[in-house]
Amino acid sequence: MPVENTTIAECIAHGQEQLASGSDSAKLDAQILLGFVLDKERTYLLTWPEQELTKQTVEEFLTLLQRRIVGEPIAYIVGVQEFWSLPFRVSPATLIPRPDTEILVELVLEHFGEQDTLHCLDLGTGTGAIALALASEQPNWQIDAIDFNIDAVKLAQQNAKALQLTQVNIFHSDWFSAVNHCKFDVIVSNPPYIDALDENLSQGDVRFEPDSALVADENGLGDIKHIAQQAKNYLTSQGALFFEHGFEQGEAVRNILTDLGYDNAETVRDFNGHERITWAKVQVG
Repeated sequence: MPVENTTIAECIAHGQEQLASGSDSAKLDAQILLGFVLDKERTYLLTWPEQELTKQTVEEFLTLLQRRIVGEPIAYIVGVQEFWSLPFRVSPATLIPRPDTEILVELVLEHFGEQDTLHCLDLGTGTGAIALALASEQPNWQIDAIDFNIDAVKLAQQNAKALQLTQVNIFHSDWFSAVNHCKFDVIVSNPPYIDALDENLSQGDVRFEPDSALVADENGLGDIKHIAQQAKNYLTSQGALFFEHGFEQGEAVRNILTDLGYDNAETVRDFNGHERITWAKVQVG
């Protein structure tokens, strides 16, 4: 594609063609990349398709396009991913927030949203997506969010500041190690849950995401078991524990929770119909 006298429409068409074999959203990817270079919304691209671009703009677009062609996630390229209709800064230090995780947020709000005051802990917060989404809906809740990766902690704190949700307490901790002995009404976690030998680790976006946020021992269930065991010491008498997990792990996670004495473990399916979120309350009495 020539880099001079090239229009917005031509750039997008070229990007769509180059990405067609490796992306199921090739046109959207091209639009996002060009919009990022131009610092414009997609509506601008659709309104002015015949506008000619500078040589520098086209060259910057082609550079980003090449990164996408080799599989780098759009979110890492542009540095932002939307979650719960909020813009989150992302980096290779964290997982990219995904739509299915919004189901966990919805589930917590469905069962606890009528409570004006509540103490919540988000374990392995990454970008801060779950904690900050909850805080955006429940500004009076006391929410703590932790991560063992100091770069993730800094990023989540930046997101909290940018979203003006600084009431969320974000700090460094290896699971419960720095939590002290607080009691929480709700504990949520999207922990590592992929087995180290899973072939999916070499495919798609996860190739670029940190293994430390993806991989767990014991066939991917090691961290879930550890959190479920320890969480009993940190939950109130009516407290609940929520996990996101792999699509084939629903039964295993329910069994883990039941064997540890949690009540009525229940699994909710994601947008593709796969078991994705499991939760249970601590046993009373």
